[in-house]
Amino acid sequence: MNQNRFFPYIALAIGITALSLSAMFVRWSDAPGPMTGFYRVLISTFFLTPFFLRQQKILEPIDKKYLAIPLIAGIFTAFDFAFWNSSLKYTTAANATLLGNTSPLWVALFALFFFREKLRGIFWVGLTLALAGAALVMGSDFLTHPTLGVGDLMASTAAIFYASYQLTTQRGRRHIDPFRYMWLVGVSATLGMFIINIVLGYSFTGYSTQTWIIFFVTAIISQMIGYLAITYALGHLPASIVSPTLIGQPILTTILAIPLLGEIPNAIQWIGGAIALAGIYIVNQSHLQTPEETPNA
Repeated sequence: MNQNRFFPYIALAIGITALSLSAMFVRWSDAPGPMTGFYRVLISTFFLTPFFLRQQKILEPIDKKYLAIPLIAGIFTAFDFAFWNSSLKYTTAANATLLGNTSPLWVALFALFFFREKLRGIFWVGLTLALAGAALVMGSDFLTHPTLGVGDLMASTAAIFYASYQLTTQRGRRHIDPFRYMWLVGVSATLGMFIINIVLGYSFTGYSTQTWIIFFVTAIISQMIGYLAITYALGHLPASIVSPTLIGQPILTTILAIPLLGEIPNAIQWIGGAIALAGIYIVNQSHLQTPEETPNA
């Protein structure tokens, strides 16, 4: 594998592992979903502040004309967290994880129609396989309850905002390093989620010790490690590669659920995992010969 691609793919693997725990953290918390999301971005942004200040001293100032990009990405993140975290209170983790990871379809459609990104026919074959495999992995509950409810619609809406974040970040990372980019996204997302929680009337205090611990753990693992790794990858790889690869998240969630939640996948789910991985491989292979690369940032 090309050296320029090796580290971005390692970052993707780390990001997927960290993000695969997100649903469990939200479920273990006794706080409303948007409130868990608020503390996730607030705490992580606080911890990232020293890195931001260090980068400000040693790197050139950020061009003001690019500042709007991470701020817009932060708003997308706020709505993504608000909808997806809330969906876990109204639908199963399987449904929420599956529908929340349909973002590759939206990324591909946005990239095709708005950014004129060329996508080969084999890409769509791989994407179809990846989504079908993910559906089988998470699908025992989904197929049993195919009618979309409130929670399912929330998770589907979150996928659109997640795709918007990925496409925005792909462009923003061309001009801003990952630490400063993530800090700016965090500030914007924190403000956005603060307003969302105020509007919904949720309390910012009064939670159990376990929930406060979860707030800190999800901030460090899911946000700092997970999103920083994905943000780094998006600075080196097209979103149309990163997004389908993230379908590995529900697959890994299923695997981790065995020791953490006592949920043992059936044969159909294991087969689905193999199909999804095949689809992800095809998607990645379809871009190996693509002449246009995202500049390193």
